[in-house]
Amino acid sequence: MSLCTIPKAGYFYRICKHVHHFKNFYSFCAFRIEDFIERSNTYDCNYQELQHRMQNYATSGHLIEALESLNSMSLTLGKPTVYDYNCLMHCSLKSCNVSLEALYEVYHVMKRFGFAPNASTFNTLLNGMLSHGYLKVGYSITEEMYRNGFVPSFTFMSKLLKKTLKVGSLADSVSIFEFMLRLNYIPTESSLNLLISKLSKVGKIKEAYLVYSNMLVKGSFYAAYLHNPILWALCKSGQTYTALALMKKKGAVCDVCSYTALIYGFGREGLWEDLVRCLDEMHSYGCKPNTITYTIVIKSLCDNEKTKEALDFLAKMEREGCEPDLITYNVILRALCLKDSVEDIFGLIELIDQKGLSPNPYTYAALVGGLLKREEIRVAYKILIDAISKGCADVAVYNIYFHCLCRVYGSREALRLLENKIKQGFMPRNATYNTIFRKLRRKERCRK
Repeated sequence: MSLCTIPKAGYFYRICKHVHHFKNFYSFCAFRIEDFIERSNTYDCNYQELQHRMQNYATSGHLIEALESLNSMSLTLGKPTVYDYNCLMHCSLKSCNVSLEALYEVYHVMKRFGFAPNASTFNTLLNGMLSHGYLKVGYSITEEMYRNGFVPSFTFMSKLLKKTLKVGSLADSVSIFEFMLRLNYIPTESSLNLLISKLSKVGKIKEAYLVYSNMLVKGSFYAAYLHNPILWALCKSGQTYTALALMKKKGAVCDVCSYTALIYGFGREGLWEDLVRCLDEMHSYGCKPNTITYTIVIKSLCDNEKTKEALDFLAKMEREGCEPDLITYNVILRALCLKDSVEDIFGLIELIDQKGLSPNPYTYAALVGGLLKREEIRVAYKILIDAISKGCADVAVYNIYFHCLCRVYGSREALRLLENKIKQGFMPRNATYNTIFRKLRRKERCRK
């Protein structure tokens, strides 16, 4: 199954013909090159001297003069040869002002005059295009080389794939990958990993899936890190069962990250029974859940308003020797704040302190948010002052702080303090202004 459309023959020719900067120069080169090759020779030099002259001209970037020398070789029987053309192109590529379109026209003229290109011809062009960064053209030449009965080397194809991935041309990377499979070349593991990761990151999950499946069909088995980006992309897009099917494929290797992706997907889709079954399978496989795995389970429970079960899981992960981190506690803290469970909130804050963890802005935002719902404005305000004094405040925390200021001291005082903060380098958001202006509008309406 094709992952994308392969460029057709004449791809480079169309590039040159449609790039405005090259159009006139290309036509001029086409006329001059044929003119020099067809016209009568005026030089009276031996073949070796003409070879030397041609090489010097080509290396210096004087292509037309190099072609004149090449044409002069026709006085010697059986000359010039395909090797002379190859030499001209090779020397021209050493020049700093080499003309890509002119060289390619030399190649076409060479064929029109009956000089069949050989492997060296194509390799010279390929290496030149690669070294000068003409990756699309380089790929087009590999296709033409193959149609002429020659096979580009694995080394060249690997370099081409690697460079294409580096510049971020994913469509071309997939085309090169497909072509390598047609040549029975298996890309390096690092290139495969980069290709799959990039495809997964931009949402081309189907293409990434097919790349990995093709490798399994070829009988190539890799570590789990190769397919984990696909699993995560599938699970984040609501295709957890497809991810599960991929994990069950023959040759697919699983690790804690693979199972965690599935657990995330099942939790996100509300498939609690499948989530528990996946956890059990993970244990039976000998793959121990880590902090990220348990945090995802706890978040899934909290999102479904199962706070008590989330607290039970927190205790379970501690019993199993898996230490919760601040993110784990913040997830539960937010859920407790939404449920207005003040006793549990302060109990959890105390536990965080006992663990030696330092609350971050998210912790303070979750805690203060719960207090505000209970109308504990002044308590929330004091906690925010403490957070700011410790330098533990982001824009979200400051927005809550300005909200509290409006409630405690009034909107004008909040606006004055905001102006002072801006002078100190604070960058407010729309929500910051909206919080204060909303209070100002309400006060104006009350006066009327």
